[in-house]
Amino acid sequence: MANQYYEGIGRRKRATARVRLWTGGNGNVVINDKPGEDFLPREGDLDIAMEPLRVVAQEASYNVTVRVNGGGISGQRDAIQLGLARALLKIEPEWRNMLRQSEHLSRDPRIKERKKPGLKRARKAPTYTKR
Repeated sequence: MANQYYEGIGRRKRATARVRLWTGGNGNVVINDKPGEDFLPREGDLDIAMEPLRVVAQEASYNVTVRVNGGGISGQRDAIQLGLARALLKIEPEWRNMLRQSEHLSRDPRIKERKKPGLKRARKAPTYTKR
């Protein structure tokens, strides 16, 4: 790998991803020391995570390494996508409009709602019994 990289941090739900784009690459994707296809085995997940590279037409220009933890599969995938978009902005600030129009720079603020007292979950109430 080349010795220069650009880093971006992405978050979604409970997942956090630290994405590094290495210059002089050929499009390899490594997530938590595994090939990208092995870490995100569901069909289409890796494509969704790498979408910002396709938007700016740089799929084969960089090697991507990711450290992701927390959350589930979908949260990790979306955290990788946001981190990748933020790393691309550090390389070329003119890509901001393309990434903004394709909605890759917005962090999804939805998180799990807290449990309320007297309820089973955030909104589920115990079954009402008349007698």
